[in-house]
Amino acid sequence: MKSIDERTAPAVSAEQVAHMLQFGDSMFPIGVFAFSCGLESAVQKGVVRDSLTLLAFTRTAIEQANRGDGIGVLRAHRAALAMDIDEIVRIDHLLFARKLSSETRTMSVRTGKRLTEMGAAVIGSPLVLAWRDRVDAGSTPGCHPVALAVNFAAQALTERDAFVVHQYGVAAAILSAALRLMRIGHVDTQRMLYALNADLDAAYRTAAMARLPDMAGFAPLMEILAAVHVKAHVRLFMN
Repeated sequence: MKSIDERTAPAVSAEQVAHMLQFGDSMFPIGVFAFSCGLESAVQKGVVRDSLTLLAFTRTAIEQANRGDGIGVLRAHRAALAMDIDEIVRIDHLLFARKLSSETRTMSVRTGKRLTEMGAAVIGSPLVLAWRDRVDAGSTPGCHPVALAVNFAAQALTERDAFVVHQYGVAAAILSAALRLMRIGHVDTQRMLYALNADLDAAYRTAAMARLPDMAGFAPLMEILAAVHVKAHVRLFMN
């Protein structure tokens, strides 16, 4: 088995860097813009009301992802490199089971399926096509973290690349939604995003050493807000 350093060696070609940017772009058409990751309920209930509480909320979401989906991304990437589809399916089911709210499950599955379809159309590698077939057959949920891992492994992008893009995406999605839900400007949200990215190296090292059973993201308030959102009468976002 390769060491962590070997698995995470920086991309050596401009082409690989471009591919990482493409699949990590917030405008990549997988429907992330339709979800607020619980922020809409947080704003409605007064949990998030200004830049300080928005930063705290976003940091909590990232930390939850570090201990949950982030570990799943790394484990699924390693299974994808080994071409172990059955293990990827197992990881996918474990990720799905750890999503408590129906909206969180919906978000992960819808964006994951779309990412899988896009990967199959754009990359067309045997690995991505095999994963798409499993998702289409209904034998696995097709969660977003797993779809990202499979797509990155198929392009020879490292597990660290996949982890960084995933965690960046969590923060970017929330801060993008904030621009539509709060009185806050682009400069403020970009400043927050820049600050939050400073913790990525440490987060990756922790997640890289974690076992699959360690995958858990305990953040009760986030789950409560997701449950509240299901019954909201007025909603701008699906989640």
